[in-house]
Amino acid sequence: MLIQTITDINSAVKDFVWGAPMIVLMSVTGVLMTILTGGFQFVRIGHWFKSTIGAIFSDKEVIGHTKDRSISQFQSLCTALAATVGTGNIVGVASAIISGGPGAVFWMWIMALFSMMTNYSENVLGIFYRRKNSVGEWSGGAMYYLRDGLGAKKGCKTIGMVLAALFSVFCFLASFGIGNMTQVNSISGNIHTAFGVPVWITGIVVTVLAGLVILGGIKRIANVTEKIVPFMVLIYIAGSIIIFFTHLYLVPKVFVAIFKSAWGMRAAGGGIVGFGIKQAVELGMKRGIFSNEAGLGSSVMVHSSSNVKEPVRQGMWGIFEVFADTIVVCTLTAFTVLTSGITDLETGVTAEVFNGINITGSNLVNTVFSSTFGKAGSCFVAVGISLFAFSTVLGWSHYGSKACEFLFGERAVIIYKVIFVLAVFGGAVMGQNLAWDIADTLNGLMAIPNLIGVLTLSPVVAAITKNYVDRKFNNKDIEPMLSVFEDIQTEAAQAVKNGAE
Repeated sequence: MLIQTITDINSAVKDFVWGAPMIVLMSVTGVLMTILTGGFQFVRIGHWFKSTIGAIFSDKEVIGHTKDRSISQFQSLCTALAATVGTGNIVGVASAIISGGPGAVFWMWIMALFSMMTNYSENVLGIFYRRKNSVGEWSGGAMYYLRDGLGAKKGCKTIGMVLAALFSVFCFLASFGIGNMTQVNSISGNIHTAFGVPVWITGIVVTVLAGLVILGGIKRIANVTEKIVPFMVLIYIAGSIIIFFTHLYLVPKVFVAIFKSAWGMRAAGGGIVGFGIKQAVELGMKRGIFSNEAGLGSSVMVHSSSNVKEPVRQGMWGIFEVFADTIVVCTLTAFTVLTSGITDLETGVTAEVFNGINITGSNLVNTVFSSTFGKAGSCFVAVGISLFAFSTVLGWSHYGSKACEFLFGERAVIIYKVIFVLAVFGGAVMGQNLAWDIADTLNGLMAIPNLIGVLTLSPVVAAITKNYVDRKFNNKDIEPMLSVFEDIQTEAAQAVKNGAE
């Protein structure tokens, strides 16, 4: 009875927050930030690649472990990717294709291209408005740029505080949904399917492992994620590429199916008729958001813990984060699904049964890998999803702890972490549909105050970006815009002058 009541309430709220206004708000924000920054993700593509993934091999500042309470730029990326590269990249993409057809992939791409600048803007604002807490750890995120950025505008102090508090509440709750229940539920379900392990046993094991890492704080989380994330992403990419090349002859048909389905068209009775464009757009964009989290204001909380000095430098890591998450990992998932024969590329319809298996979002990718690699493929996906999901739990525990710190103070953080770890077990035995629905709802609620903050502070992002471009590309000798706080600005400016970014 209680579960049904929760389900009914959640459905009503989800239908409201994930309606057309949210899709429009997300899209408008990405497009606006692209325009205001001069199409930075396109025009400066070589620069942000060189300054992010390229710098890993040439700049010790990027990967070097820090002695203070900050983390390296590479660790911040890995922790952010740990939270974003999860079940949304596998189960979410598969579900979008089943319900919205191949065209959902196209809208995921479109959303990602503009979401790059949403994520960029969040990170720029996160660094610009961050501050240190009493133990010397950086605290930044939407709650801070809402309070100290939007709240500093004339007549906006109250609205800034209210929106900051709302964001923190939604983030606090979302950490138990998108960052806990959904992920652990996928772990227990896949381990049970592949190896027959009871979900409660998986729940206990994951709870213990999560506790050992999470209770150690951001430094321990970062140390673990910088080892797990590159490994799991590269292994998953390798498996997907093998399937991709096995079905290379189908690639042209896949592209045709994606673009035709994106505009609601499929072959029917010898002609082309319109169908399902709303489903393709809505599911593609929604799952894209769920996957890379751009617009939620989540990953900025770990990016703000970086040892970086330049806001734009961390903003570029945000661009790469979306690129790696959606353009690379999600696309590979989509292509493995669409070249498997499970989806009819002419009609865009996914088979309900394939090789005797009932097809659902949770087992579609598993079935694809099994059809290529046999039993080993099923085990590969189960382990892959488990690593993705576990790393997501680690990343989101930090987000929730920062929201808790903002709402209740630093002393409450340890209590939050203990409750979060104990909740892992509940996620392992929880029904999957409800877990996904709650995660979708909390995503939407969290995004609203954050996007209001990004939009109202868009002139600040534009000014910081212009300042950076003028210094780096136009050789202007001007004071860098690094922090809204004078003491941090002075210290950071001196560091930049000495060559640190």
